[in-house]
Amino acid sequence: MSLTLRTAGLSAAERFDFWRSVICDAFVPLRADPGAGPFQGELHGVRLGELQVTEIAATAHAVHRTPRAIAASTEDYFKLGLQLRGYCVLSQDGRDAPLTPGDFAVYDTTRPYTLAFDDSYRQLVLMLPRPLLRIPPRDVARMTAVRVSGQRGTAALVSALLLRLAGHLEEYERTGGVRLADNIVDLLVTLVADQLDGADARPASGRRALLTRMTTFVEQHLGEPDLGPEMIAAAHFVSTRYLQKLFRAEGTTVSSWIRARRLEHCRRDLRDPRQAGRPVGVIASRWGFVDAAHFSRVFRAAYGASPRQFRLTGGADAGWPPSGV
Repeated sequence: MSLTLRTAGLSAAERFDFWRSVICDAFVPLRADPGAGPFQGELHGVRLGELQVTEIAATAHAVHRTPRAIAASTEDYFKLGLQLRGYCVLSQDGRDAPLTPGDFAVYDTTRPYTLAFDDSYRQLVLMLPRPLLRIPPRDVARMTAVRVSGQRGTAALVSALLLRLAGHLEEYERTGGVRLADNIVDLLVTLVADQLDGADARPASGRRALLTRMTTFVEQHLGEPDLGPEMIAAAHFVSTRYLQKLFRAEGTTVSSWIRARRLEHCRRDLRDPRQAGRPVGVIASRWGFVDAAHFSRVFRAAYGASPRQFRLTGGADAGWPPSGV
C-alpha cells in the first residue's frame, strides 16, 4: 500500500493545515508549527512488510511529539530519519542531533521529541513497531537523538541501502517488500548493537556489553532446541544465576527472551509470501519449537491467532500489521 500527498494545487492559506493533517495520519499524532514564508510539502510513503518507509520534501517548519499527542496514540514505534537534503535538528531525551545529508538518527514515539527544519529539506523516515528492533528499549534510549554519520562501518552500509531505497520506493514495494523489510530491520539491529558496543567500551559498562553479546548469541542459535540458560552461560563463562540476574535487570527472563525471539522469526516467516508453501510445522521447527501443540498455544497467546489463521490473514485479524501508511 502506497500513499502520495502534496500541497501543490492548494491555496497558500490551506497548505499548512493540510500538511499538519497529512503527517499525523501518515505517522503518529504530532503538533506542527509553520516556518517563515510560503509553505510547500510533498510526501510519498510505502509499506514494506511491517516497515513504513516515507520520503518527505518540504519547506521550513517544525514538528513536536508532545505528551498530549503521545496520550492520543495507540501504537508505539521507533523511527529513523536519514537526511537527504538540507538541515535538521532532532531533539529527544535532552540531546540534540544536527543532521546534514548522509546523517541519520533514531527516535522513539513513546517520548517527546522535536524535529526542526529551518529551510527546504528532503528526508527519508523509517518507522517500525518497537518490538521489531529486539533490543531492550532502555538500551535504545541511550541512542535516541544521537547523530550517526553514514561514512563508516555498519552505518555506511545502512546509509547506502537507504539512499538507494529513496526514490525507488514503489519499485521495492512491488518486488519482495516483506523480505527486504526483514533485511533492513536486521541491519538496523546490527547498527544499534554496534553503536551500543562502542558506547560500552567503558569498564563500568561491562554488564551492558556482555548482555549485548548474549542476546546476539541467542539470535544466532535460535534454531537449536537445547538453547537455554545453561548453554548461554557456558558460552560466556558465567554462572546461570548471574545470567538470569542480567536479564531480570531488563525486566525479562532468559526463557522469555528466547521464546519471544523464536516467535518473532516464526511470525515473520508466516507473513512471507515466498514461504507460503512451507508447512507451519517446518517453520516452527526451524526456529527451535519441537512441539507443534506447544508452538500453536504460545503463538496464539502472543499474536491473538493460531499460526495457520495468522498466515491466511497476514495477521490482520490479530491487529497486524500496525496501522499507518
